[in-house]
Amino acid sequence: MSGVWVFENNGVIRLVENPAAEQQGDGSHSKKKMLVHLATGQVVSSYNCLEQILRDLGWERYYGGDPDRFQFHKHSSIDLISLPSDFSKFNSVYMYDIVVKNPNVFQVRDM
Repeated sequence: MSGVWVFENNGVIRLVENPAAEQQGDGSHSKKKMLVHLATGQVVSSYNCLEQILRDLGWERYYGGDPDRFQFHKHSSIDLISLPSDFSKFNSVYMYDIVVKNPNVFQVRDM
């Protein structure tokens, strides 16, 4: 994962993978990303798909009371995967979080 982390005015942090292109405003930095399950080669295209893979890895759905979050935890770890409830907002920042917490299981690729 390379790039620059940028703090937005609304307190959100995001990864800018090509800061020079963003400053120029040419839009070339906005390559779409996809999360791939390495064992099957399956592209994660929905939360239903992701949830099944995570369950097989020992993750459980966590109901923390926030309707804007879709969360998973593992009993054997302190890790928590927290995702926006709207899958259309599932971006590379969330994908890389899943990759870090599940080494050698997932990979983020350009579309």
